[in-house]
Amino acid sequence: MRKFIALSALTLTATTMTAQNIAYPKAPKDGTVDTYFGVKVPDPYRPLEADRSQETMAWVEAENKVTNAYLAKIPFRAKLLKRLKEVADFEKVGTPFNKNGKWYVYKNNGLQNQSVLYQMDELGGQLNEFLDPNKLSDDGTVALQSTSFSKDGRYMAYVISRSGSDWQEIYVKDVATGELLSDHIEWAKFGGAQWCGNGFFYSAYDAPEKGKEFSSKNEVHKVYYHKIGTKQSDDVLFYQNPAHPLRFYSVSLNEDETMMFLNESGAGSGMNLYVRDLRVPNSQFIQMTSNMDLQYSPIETIGDNIYLLTNDGAPRGRVMVANIHKPGFKDWKELIAESKSVLEDVQFADDKLILTYSQDASTHLYVYSIDGKELNEITLPTVGRAYVNSKRGQKECFYSFSSFTVPGTIYQYDIAENKSTVYTAPKIKFDLDKYTTQQVFVTSKDGTRVPMFLTYKKDLKRNGKNPVLIYGYGGFNVSLPPSFSSMRIPFLENGGIYAQVNLRGGSEYGEEWHVAGTKMQKQNVFDDFISSAEWLITNNFTSKDHIAIMGGSNGGLLVGACMTQRPDLFKVCIPQVGVMDMLRYHKFTIGWNWAPDYGTSEDSREMFEYLYSYSPLHNLKKGVSYPATLVTTADHDDRVVPAHSFKFAATLQDCQAGTAPVLIRIDSKAGHGSGKPLAKQLEEQADIYGFIMKHLGMKFK
Repeated sequence: MRKFIALSALTLTATTMTAQNIAYPKAPKDGTVDTYFGVKVPDPYRPLEADRSQETMAWVEAENKVTNAYLAKIPFRAKLLKRLKEVADFEKVGTPFNKNGKWYVYKNNGLQNQSVLYQMDELGGQLNEFLDPNKLSDDGTVALQSTSFSKDGRYMAYVISRSGSDWQEIYVKDVATGELLSDHIEWAKFGGAQWCGNGFFYSAYDAPEKGKEFSSKNEVHKVYYHKIGTKQSDDVLFYQNPAHPLRFYSVSLNEDETMMFLNESGAGSGMNLYVRDLRVPNSQFIQMTSNMDLQYSPIETIGDNIYLLTNDGAPRGRVMVANIHKPGFKDWKELIAESKSVLEDVQFADDKLILTYSQDASTHLYVYSIDGKELNEITLPTVGRAYVNSKRGQKECFYSFSSFTVPGTIYQYDIAENKSTVYTAPKIKFDLDKYTTQQVFVTSKDGTRVPMFLTYKKDLKRNGKNPVLIYGYGGFNVSLPPSFSSMRIPFLENGGIYAQVNLRGGSEYGEEWHVAGTKMQKQNVFDDFISSAEWLITNNFTSKDHIAIMGGSNGGLLVGACMTQRPDLFKVCIPQVGVMDMLRYHKFTIGWNWAPDYGTSEDSREMFEYLYSYSPLHNLKKGVSYPATLVTTADHDDRVVPAHSFKFAATLQDCQAGTAPVLIRIDSKAGHGSGKPLAKQLEEQADIYGFIMKHLGMKFK
């Protein structure tokens, strides 16, 4: 123990890396060696897992000092930040929604940290401020996560997070008076507030040990019922399953509060679904499904019928109908069969259905009759992403649309006339007509055809020297459709190409595409990404001296794996809040939930060896010249704990043989990314793009 303290005390002692001329802080180390199936694996920076220890905090402070000093010397950083603020400063409006006869809409005037929720007496009427999350904290770090209204419209529950954490708190407002009630829920997680009668259900964990709120393993998810006007200590424990401590449980109800659903997930890439008929006194939950690797999502209920979206028996999705009296899957009836495109979402709209399909990673919308017949396609402006907001019995229907060159625009859709009109469109202060997007298809290592979007200036020359930023994710059944971000504008303005790759592991082509990037097939994801970079070189867009790669969370793992496998291929690497330690990821907070995608080091010798073969942390080697790297994480990230980035950065700094800098940027009062105030986002993006542009040799005009 004494030896550890002695070593830890050297945290701030700088070791000068002569090749780089940067003095990196010495990280706390101990002699930890883990044994997996007889294989000894050193983990020398294990003390950095204690993210609240004095030694770690001193190291964090010292690393940030080095990083900030380096970034401050980028000559155009101030100009870049100014430009980022200019292009972000435009009004952003969400899709209006109706609750109990009132209309609501989220709106951001431009540079507000959080969007404000407004109430209208009628659609398009005067906006009355209803809830401004910017007033919940001085620095914008308290974020509004969700809202839900009681059936009678009397109350609204709203869910907040602090400093980007996944931990949730729930508050209640009187809708008529705007009064904040005394009701206050803490330590909720993953579920929000689900109203039933004079109260709501929520999912929570026991309060964590003090000092380990953001790192300790979350076990035994519980569902509680809270009655309005009572203390949290009086809440009724509604459901728990200690036999399965590593699962998530949540309750939802239909709008009429006649049916209740229990959702069980975490043991696979899907869920189990249970239903309870609230019209029957003392009714119990009945299990509807039993395959936790498949998805089952209730859409709507009409009478005794439950409409569901599922990929059971249909890897690309289909719509089915179950009856409450025979709810088991074997008795479900198919309403809309699987198609060649992936069915992502289904919404009732008046007396019709609107289906959202993904075709080659872009949205297509179709209107169907309630008996499952296709009526027409909704024509969208271009290749992009659309989100529908509608409900049964309501004639007003809206959808939002965006692409790489179209900022979020809200359309009102007339179902009877099959006509879309612009409800609100942002007034931007930059010219997007100068840019174009093309979709190309890359042949991966095993011959698989992988889509990639490229966005760049229309007058771009293929000279083999264009700066390129390649972005990817590739996991957890998550697709990367076209989307708009003003943060990319300065990079594009200065001649950059933004490339977004639709890797295996996502949902772009259904469950088969997802599975092809999981567990013992995870290397496919990295091969797809590497092949995309090589395609850009082969097709004379760029060269290896002009490529930056970036990704967050599972995308951070992607960047970490690719830069350790092919350090020669990339000039700049930005792994954001990445999963870097593939042998221990499942031991922190909800990391165990990623096992269906990754497998764990405890599953088998074969699974351990496979994870070990690509784990970014464990594949860094001394004497290798690695690209210029900026690792990003945050002190309140309780999704992918900062220890991943801490250990990776410390190891990379120790291994770097080249002259390129290896920096880590550790944000304070921030988490995995959700709810980050705009001011923090702008500072972070100025640092990231400043670092990228400097090392790609770009000039800022």
